[in-house]
Amino acid sequence: MKPASDERTPDGGEFVVDRPDREQLINIVTDERDDAVVLTVTGEIDGLTAPRLQRKMDEAFDVLDGRALIVDLSDVQFLGSPGLRTLRESAETAVHKRGFQTLRVVVDDQRPVIRPIEIVGLDQVLALYHTVEHALAGGKLRD
Repeated sequence: MKPASDERTPDGGEFVVDRPDREQLINIVTDERDDAVVLTVTGEIDGLTAPRLQRKMDEAFDVLDGRALIVDLSDVQFLGSPGLRTLRESAETAVHKRGFQTLRVVVDDQRPVIRPIEIVGLDQVLALYHTVEHALAGGKLRD
């Protein structure tokens, strides 16, 4: 088996060396604010990238100090079952094991994110909002 860095282009030409690392399918930016820790996620959440999201959420739980944890998924293009499992487990951790507030998740009306959440019933467990500002304000969940 040859290494991935030894692959040639489809036409048999030059070697492919600048193929992005699979972990780059997701980008997570942490923003620590006075009232919350906001994780902004872009890309795809699947079996390869969900563990990275889980690590970032665990790191955020460790520094909350009474603040809310907000996970902004409004720029996620794919949310697979490993990502849904990560959200469910983190929601349970937030409330039952750590005694924190309900996990706040920002979604838009795009089917790649909101539809899987609704299908598996996570909309009954997560606090869903349309914007980070609404999630920061708390209160009424999205309509």
